[in-house]
Amino acid sequence: MSDVIHPLLLCGGSGTRLWPLSRKSYPKQFAQLTDKESLFQASARRLAGDRFAAPMIVTGSDFRFIVKEQLADVGLSPNAIIIEPVGRNTAPAILAGALVLEAQTPNGLMLVAPSDHVIPGPERFRAAVQAAIPTAKDGQLVTFGIRPDRAETGYGWLEMTTAPSGDFDPVAQPLKAFVEKPNADTAQAMLDGRTHLWNAGIFLFSTSTMIAAFETHAPDMLAGVRAAVENAQSDIGFTRLAEEPWVKLDNDSIDYAVMEKASNLSVMPYGGAWSDLGGWDAVWRETGPDAQGVVTNGPATAIECHNTLLRAEDSKQTLVGIGLEDIIAIAMPDAVLVARKDCAQDVKKAVAALKEQEAPQAETLPRDYRPWGWFESLGTGTRFQVKRIVVNPGAALSLQSHKHRAEHWIVVEGTAKVTIDDEIKLVEENQSVYIPLGAVHRMENPRDVAMVLIEVQTGSYLGEDDIVRYEDIYSRGQGAKG
Repeated sequence: MSDVIHPLLLCGGSGTRLWPLSRKSYPKQFAQLTDKESLFQASARRLAGDRFAAPMIVTGSDFRFIVKEQLADVGLSPNAIIIEPVGRNTAPAILAGALVLEAQTPNGLMLVAPSDHVIPGPERFRAAVQAAIPTAKDGQLVTFGIRPDRAETGYGWLEMTTAPSGDFDPVAQPLKAFVEKPNADTAQAMLDGRTHLWNAGIFLFSTSTMIAAFETHAPDMLAGVRAAVENAQSDIGFTRLAEEPWVKLDNDSIDYAVMEKASNLSVMPYGGAWSDLGGWDAVWRETGPDAQGVVTNGPATAIECHNTLLRAEDSKQTLVGIGLEDIIAIAMPDAVLVARKDCAQDVKKAVAALKEQEAPQAETLPRDYRPWGWFESLGTGTRFQVKRIVVNPGAALSLQSHKHRAEHWIVVEGTAKVTIDDEIKLVEENQSVYIPLGAVHRMENPRDVAMVLIEVQTGSYLGEDDIVRYEDIYSRGQGAKG
């Protein structure tokens, strides 16, 4: 068995506890929360380089092009981007990755990691992974445990057989038990006892060992996932799992389906810094508060504030806090969150309430990301809508028509290649073109820089589903948008 590590990045979830920045349409792993690169990009780069193979990614269909684009932006190419028809938690996702890798590299070493964690010391983490290789090659399922620095009740914990040696030297040992999220007293006792770690949800194993564990502990899931993998289809470079067997799978975590039942478990203690950024309190903590405990981001100003996080996510905003203490304030163009810091875990309740009200802010951002770029609405009325549209270099929207609206395009940056029925022409900066209702049309960017235009829609219905699609280079069907 080779010592090459094959990373599997789990890239699903909606990150509701970081609303309003993280939403179902663009979850936290793709956002720039603590650095100039996204959490997903940082995770991919952390598991790249010497002795690491190209990563596999498991994600949803809506995010496949975001994954591909963000990897390219940091100079990485994936081994495979595996598309789940629907989310089914970590157990099916990890098993699908293991089966795909087993077909490519029998008995290969796979490292599973979430794509939305922060690990500031990548060298130390990679050293811990390398130290775990002999244990994984020996047929163990290795889980990574984080040195706790507080009595955290929001994490699951891992019980070790003995306290780690030295300054948390990376030495694997048998795992004694998984511990569910504890109450405050239990968490404090575990912290004081020094034989418990936070459960990071990071695993190293050989594919044959993991598949055998499913054969023993979750044979029905193994049969369903295997059918989804064996009947998967290649879709313009993506691996799309078969829908029929996948939707029948149980919605189980890897801990519940396999790990808590297996006897061949080891834990690798990790003593470096780590955070799952599971709430705005964690973002405040990881972003580096100043002497007054204040963190600001974007055009935000704190006056006589203490232990407070102020984030303004749009350059046109100004967020000012005066005399605040233990407060989180997050300003987005379409939504504002203000909460006590100790209520950070309750943000998901706000999302649930907004969903009951059918408020679009619950799940969608003002900026709508598509395979070809993105758009945002600048203004709406009863019979008109104005959008800013950005088309990536070389990208193209589908060949389409609309039943209820006409469109007027004004190019403000770059060049658009425009098709209207049988006519094709270039529209340069400061030029415009009119798309009559019902005309078959397409917009392309033929240049190597982004193209920006203003679109004015007029008509009786302006919904995104008013589209008849004829051709699409991204293989989207009639039900898709954009």
